[in-house]
Amino acid sequence: MCKSPGENRDFFIDICKMKSIGVLTSGGDSPGMNACIRAVVRTAVSHKVEVHGIKRGYQGMVDNEFTRLEKHDVANIIQYGGTILKSARCMDFMQPEGRKKAHENLLKHDIEGLIVIGGNGTYTGAIEFEKDFGIPSIGCPGTIDNDLYGTDFTIGYDTAVNTALWAIDRIRDSADSHNRVFFIEVMGRDSGFIALNSGIAGGAEGILLPEIDNDYDLLIEHFKSKRRKNKQFSIIVVAEGEKLGRAFEIAEKFKKEFPHVDEKVSVLGHLQRGGSPTANDRILASVLGNAAVENLLKGESSKCVGLVNNKVVLTSFEEAIGKRKEINPTLWNLASVLSS
Repeated sequence: MCKSPGENRDFFIDICKMKSIGVLTSGGDSPGMNACIRAVVRTAVSHKVEVHGIKRGYQGMVDNEFTRLEKHDVANIIQYGGTILKSARCMDFMQPEGRKKAHENLLKHDIEGLIVIGGNGTYTGAIEFEKDFGIPSIGCPGTIDNDLYGTDFTIGYDTAVNTALWAIDRIRDSADSHNRVFFIEVMGRDSGFIALNSGIAGGAEGILLPEIDNDYDLLIEHFKSKRRKNKQFSIIVVAEGEKLGRAFEIAEKFKKEFPHVDEKVSVLGHLQRGGSPTANDRILASVLGNAAVENLLKGESSKCVGLVNNKVVLTSFEEAIGKRKEINPTLWNLASVLSS
């Protein structure tokens, strides 16, 4: 049964007869985006639906950067990081005039629906665009931060954790050799998922997360305790959104408490965004890309697909970006036990 993509029936599209859709990647890139694009294109083509790739996200929509995609165009891309469609942040799309221009370009290419791959900003753009013009859209969660509600994992998160772990293992060798305390800053924006999981896997003695209020106090208490008296080196993982500041600021504060400690800081930065996606990210991206197209063609709109307990679920854009996704308290407690 066909459904209206919204209350604005002036722009109603008969979704059951949709013949052409667009796909874009927006915001920060994440490993697995190419696998998702591949799944979107091949699923749509299997339904005899045309697919247009939109270069550079919403900016490309405004600038009319469209390219027709067939099955062969997405061959041999599943193993690559980044995104073949490129990405960009678009100030023009935040204005009504920019969205109007984007809509005119969609009409030129007869595009009737969108698959948007990205995070909070990407979903927000899709909400505003549908309000203005009624173009139905389905989102795929493409961000290494794992901070979107409505899915256990986001595309790129698993690769980012493994990349951070790869770096932590190597820094540990240096820390051990020189009896140093290393503060390693990982990405995640305002969430601590990468820090918590890479910290546990990397045997960190301390993990600082935006979600935990007294994490720094617990760290200081631990370093002053007798039970770590004979420990010669330490790895402390810091989430970039830690409320006390970035790793350099925290290391400086730590040095005042323990002036005898030889401390170093390593900021992993955008290293975590690149590289070949893990098997988990390739599979997740493929499942969600396929589900996004299937649900768009069924008449769903203004929702994102996610995987919860290994089942595909739909969550409204508003809920996905509005609800706080909490870290697993069991994992946090485990980290505290294992670091003692």
